[in-house]
Amino acid sequence: MPKIDPVASHQLGRRGFLVSAATVGSMALLGTRLVYLQGLDPTGRAASSLAERQRTVTIPALRGEILDVNGHVLARTVQRYNITVDQTAVQDFERSVTLADGSPGKETVTAVQALYDLADILEMSDSDVKDALDGNSHYYIVKDNVTPDVYNRISRLNIPFIYGEVISDRLYPDGSVGGSVVGRYSMIEEPVEGSDETQMVNYSVGIERVFEEQLRGSDGSRTYEIGADGIRIPVGEERVQQSVNGQSVRLTINQDIQYFAQQVIKARVEALDAEWGSAVVMNVRDGSLIALADSSMMDPGAEIHDQADMIPRAISQAVEPGSTEKLLTSAAVIEQGIADPLTIFNVPAELEIDGQIITDAFVHGPEKRTFNGIIADSMNTGTVLAGRQLTPEQRHDWLKKFGMGEYTGVELTGESQGLVADWQEWDIRQQYTVLFGQGVAQTPLQTCMIFQALGNQGVRLKPRIVDAIINPDGTETVPEVEEGLRVVSPETAAECLTLMENVVEHSVTGDAKVAGYRVGGKTGTAEAPAKDKPGYDGYTTSFIGLAPIEDPQYLVGITLQRPQGAVTSIGASAQFSQLMEKVLHTYNVPHSTTEPNLLPKFEEDQEKDA
Repeated sequence: MPKIDPVASHQLGRRGFLVSAATVGSMALLGTRLVYLQGLDPTGRAASSLAERQRTVTIPALRGEILDVNGHVLARTVQRYNITVDQTAVQDFERSVTLADGSPGKETVTAVQALYDLADILEMSDSDVKDALDGNSHYYIVKDNVTPDVYNRISRLNIPFIYGEVISDRLYPDGSVGGSVVGRYSMIEEPVEGSDETQMVNYSVGIERVFEEQLRGSDGSRTYEIGADGIRIPVGEERVQQSVNGQSVRLTINQDIQYFAQQVIKARVEALDAEWGSAVVMNVRDGSLIALADSSMMDPGAEIHDQADMIPRAISQAVEPGSTEKLLTSAAVIEQGIADPLTIFNVPAELEIDGQIITDAFVHGPEKRTFNGIIADSMNTGTVLAGRQLTPEQRHDWLKKFGMGEYTGVELTGESQGLVADWQEWDIRQQYTVLFGQGVAQTPLQTCMIFQALGNQGVRLKPRIVDAIINPDGTETVPEVEEGLRVVSPETAAECLTLMENVVEHSVTGDAKVAGYRVGGKTGTAEAPAKDKPGYDGYTTSFIGLAPIEDPQYLVGITLQRPQGAVTSIGASAQFSQLMEKVLHTYNVPHSTTEPNLLPKFEEDQEKDA
C-alpha cells in the first residue's frame, strides 16, 4: 500500500471536513424538502412520483372448461409462460428476505447465483442459461411454454431482469365431436372506427359465447416498482391481486352418444348423397339434449371453418316438416273432441276442397278409414278431413301452442324461430296444407318438441343443454328445470302415442323398430324450396320417435335434406332405430313387457274386431 503524504493527508482531511460539512447542510435541506413533499405536499407529488415508478401487469384468469354430462372435457384452456430476460439488465441485485428471527431483511444475489437458480428450476444446463442471459437484447426467451408451477417458482426468486410472458391456448380434445354445440372461443383485435385505438371483439359461437361471462373468470394484477432504467426493483413495493379462474360449464350432451349420432347421420348422408343431415336425442321428461349431431360439424380447433357447420342445423335450418306435423294436428282434433283414433272418415281417392286438390303419396280408391289408419298410412286427404273442422284461427293457435314460429330458448347461438304466417295471410291452399306440414317452416328441434310434449303427458318443456355451472372450488349450481306448459291433456297425449305406435307397427319395412322395445314415431316428407329459383328442388325427409312408447323416456329425431334416391321418410327410419337402440342400452332402460296396442286402420277391420 503506498504511503500517504502528511500534508496531503491534512489537506485531504480538511477537504473532507468541508465536504462533510457541506454534505450535512445539503442533507438537512433535502430532509426538510422530503418532509414537505411526503408529509405536507398538498399537490400529492410523492404519490405522483410513486405512481410513475409503478408498473402493473395482468395475471390472466384461466378460462373454464366445457364438459359433457359425464365430466368428459370438450374444451379446456392450457395456460403456459415464456420465461424471458432483458439481457442488458443482467447484474447483481438485492432482494427482500425473511430472516431467521422472522424479521424482514435483504440479501445480495449475484448474477451467477441467479443463473444457477434458473438452471435448476428450468431443468436447463448452466451453459445454456448463461448463453440466454448474455447479450444486448431487451427481450430474449430463456425457455418457452413452461407450466404455471414453474413460472410461479421462478417468480418467487424476484430476479429483476427475468419476466414471464403469458401464453394460452384453447384446446378441443374431441375435435368435431359436439363441435358446433361447444362452439369456438375467438377474440379478435379490431380498430375502433374513427380512432387510432383498437378493441377486442368477441366472435365466439355456441356455448363459448353464450356462457362467456361465466367461463372467462376475472383477471388479477401484479404491481411493482421500477427504477430509472426501467428495471423492476426487487426490494420495492409489490401488490398482487390474484386472478379468479372461470367457471366450468357441464352440458347435458353425452359425448359417447354424440359421437355415435354423428357417425350414423354422416354415413346416411353419404349413402344418399344428401345435402346435410341432423340428429336430435332428448330426454322427454326434462327436455335435456343428449345429442345434437350433424353430418358435418365444426372442429373448433381447426384454422378454417365452414360457416354452415358452426351452428347445429337442428336449430339453424328452418324446413317444412311434412307429415311429422300430423301428430300436432292429431293432438288438436283429439283434444277438441273432433275425433279419436277409432273415428271413421270417408276418405276419397283425392280430396277436392275450395277448388284445391289434396292427394296422397300412394294411389287408393274411396275408403272408410279410422283416424288411426289415416295417420298410420300418412294420408293427407284424411288429415284434412279431420283438421278442417278446426277454424283457420284455431289451426294457427295450435301451431303456436306447440311453439311453432317461436324460439325454443335453447342455450345456443344462431337459433331460427321458423316461420308461421298469421292465419289471415294464408292463401286458400295453405290453410289446409299446414295440417300436414307444408306452408310452415320449422327447425328440426322445434318439430321434435311436438313429440316431447306428447311423450311428457302433454306438457311441453324448454329444451336445455346445460346441466350445471361448476365453480373453481368444485361447488355446482344446477339450473332448475323450468316449469312446462300443458298443451293437451294426458289422455290426449296417450292416444297420440298409440297413433305413433301404430305407425311403426303397420310399417311395411319395420325399419324403425327396436328389438325388445315398444316404439312409436312418425315419418315426414316435404318438398325443399329451391335455393336459386322459385319453386321446389328436392325433398326434406325425417323420422321422429319415442321409446319405450308405453312410458316414453327418450326421443330421437332424424332429418335429411335433399337425399338422392330414397326421397321418402323410410330413408331416415333405420337411422332412428340405430340411434334409439344405442340410447336405450346406454341408459339401461328395461325392455318392454307389454304388447303393442294395435288398432284397426279400416272400418271393416274395426267391425271384425267387434
